Amino acid sequence: MQHVRESLGRDPTDTEEAIISAEWSEHCSYKSSKMYIRTIPNKAPHVISEDMDSGVIDVGDGYVVTAHIESHNHPSALDPFGGAATGVGGILRDIVSAGTRPIAILDGLHFGDISTDTHAAWLLGGAVRGISHYGNCMGIPNIGGEIGFDECYTKYALVDVAAIGFGKRDRLIHNRADPGDHVVLLGGPTGYDGVGGSQFASAQMDTQDRSAVQIPDPFMEKMVMEVILQVRPHLKALKDLGGGGLACALSETADSLQVGITAHLNNVHTRNSDMTPAEIVISESQERMLAVVDDSGLSFLTQACSKFHVPISVIGSIDDTDTLRVYHNNDVVAQLPVRLAAHAPPIMWPDRPAITPESPFTPPCTDIVQVLYKMLQMPDCADKRYIYSQYDQEVGIRTVRRPGLDASVLRLDNGRYLAVSLSSNPRHCWYNPYHGTMGCFEESCRNVACVGATPVAMLDHLQFGSPEDPETFWSFKESVRALSDYATHTGIPCIGGKVSLYNETDSGPIKPSPAIMILGLSDVNHRPSQPAPGHKIILIGQTQNECGGSIYHDIIQYTGGHCPRLNLDASLRNMEAARRLATNDMYIHDASRGGLGMAIMRMCLESETGCNIDLRSISDVIPARVALFSESHSRYLVSTPPDRLDDTLAMLQNTDAPYSVVGSFGGDTITFSDGKHQYDVDIEKAGKIWSESLERMILHG
Repeated sequence: MQHVRESLGRDPTDTEEAIISAEWSEHCSYKSSKMYIRTIPNKAPHVISEDMDSGVIDVGDGYVVTAHIESHNHPSALDPFGGAATGVGGILRDIVSAGTRPIAILDGLHFGDISTDTHAAWLLGGAVRGISHYGNCMGIPNIGGEIGFDECYTKYALVDVAAIGFGKRDRLIHNRADPGDHVVLLGGPTGYDGVGGSQFASAQMDTQDRSAVQIPDPFMEKMVMEVILQVRPHLKALKDLGGGGLACALSETADSLQVGITAHLNNVHTRNSDMTPAEIVISESQERMLAVVDDSGLSFLTQACSKFHVPISVIGSIDDTDTLRVYHNNDVVAQLPVRLAAHAPPIMWPDRPAITPESPFTPPCTDIVQVLYKMLQMPDCADKRYIYSQYDQEVGIRTVRRPGLDASVLRLDNGRYLAVSLSSNPRHCWYNPYHGTMGCFEESCRNVACVGATPVAMLDHLQFGSPEDPETFWSFKESVRALSDYATHTGIPCIGGKVSLYNETDSGPIKPSPAIMILGLSDVNHRPSQPAPGHKIILIGQTQNECGGSIYHDIIQYTGGHCPRLNLDASLRNMEAARRLATNDMYIHDASRGGLGMAIMRMCLESETGCNIDLRSISDVIPARVALFSESHSRYLVSTPPDRLDDTLAMLQNTDAPYSVVGSFGGDTITFSDGKHQYDVDIEKAGKIWSESLERMILHG
């Protein structure tokens, strides 16, 4: 407020204070993080760098793919259905605002331990229903994502939503404006729902303010989307009304276009007639967009809105004053320099290295078979089909590889294929935010490589506790450093993302929870054969004693050890080897949560066949339990038919990637042996545990 008073030379009006409070909230302004995330490389020849609400890449033949990722954490923790549903709506409008049609949704979900916490199970069930409801009503497939559980999210939820768009490059909306152009609001009415939502999302959640949660209306969203796509050649600029509502949309549009805007709040179509000017400008009612059009464009837009029954209001005009001027009842209720409104003063929070749980570690002896059974029933590892079967995965007929193992794949109109993966691992990031975040980056890349695609772009969602805590802020900075280092080494640009801070519960901050989405491109839709009896199993990569932050540690209730560390050169070498094999229609699956033990179990359960694994071929210097449950990065399992084994090994020799033949598929049991002991897992029992556990936990919640 001192900065505002000094800049204006007076006290702000109530409406000006509302605008600034919304725009300067952490959720909208990135005042703690902007200076750091700018260090992440974001340039590449195929990246279209324009001021849009979504990232854009050129995929050839005149086509582009757009992508964005956001979260709706605070609202989803109060109203999981409405919070998750409106999260989907917001991310879809970001895609539409570029002039592209949304073709896919992904979601990343984190909740408390639903095996013991019925409230967490209720939150999960509500969020899944909200995502399913909105996406299915819109006719947009949900093709994947990831889900995790941890006690640090007790009474809270992380609901990340990502969206993919597709369109012609020459139909992108290149934001521009000239004095005299009209500022138009179209979509649902403005109401009390969502008033103060950005401020609510920028503070520790110690209230139950449900008025800050927006109300979803996917049918209005569908109509708004069709209007935009029909008249996009006539739109000069377009912006979603998301966080901060009109306050942010007006100030950010004026700032990015370097113009002034005069707005008349009496022209805004509202749901409630008694709203004050301050409430109108910061309402975050959904399914609304702000457009800039000239006289001709206004005519086309008005006709399209009439056709699709979408409310529309001309609420203002463009000028050259570099000022945001807002009227209500013919009175000026706000008059702010655009730069002041749109640029919050940055905050330089102190940071201090966090005390991490890493320590020297020798895993205790355990019953390996019982650990594997327990791992299969943990919500992190149990079959997620019960969740993603509630989403329409194939509407739009682009989905050629559905959710399940590794990346999902979409068919593009130019004959190419887009692979998409979303990964997060708060356990690793809690142990070491630098190496944990880099591992999340690589895991998504591994998933894309497993389907034969080349990673071409990254989006990040960085979710942490309060930046006012020096250890939390240090963790955030370490996470950003990891993204920058891996992007620099691999040449994979960051084309967008989101920072979400103040994610805290009664017990303190959440674990560092960056979510990383990777887009990959391939010229061929690879169709590998499923693992079958007689197929050999090849391991690419090396297994180290890296059980820190592992699922195994959760099961044995141990804290210690080292989380996996990435070797940058080995990462690229092993990934390229896996990608080459995938392009030759080899079945490949990466090792991540649960280590090789879980990766092999999943391959067997998915293909309904047993296997025999010689643990000595994985490593002869670490115990069997470490060989099975270490979560070392850069590792891939390859299923190879016997008649193709020699060719596969010859191809691997040419890549210099470390590899070994570790076993073969077949039989009625999943068997691991180390020369001294043999561990047999009953495949029928394991399949029952794996397929039924998650559904039972959710329904009982």
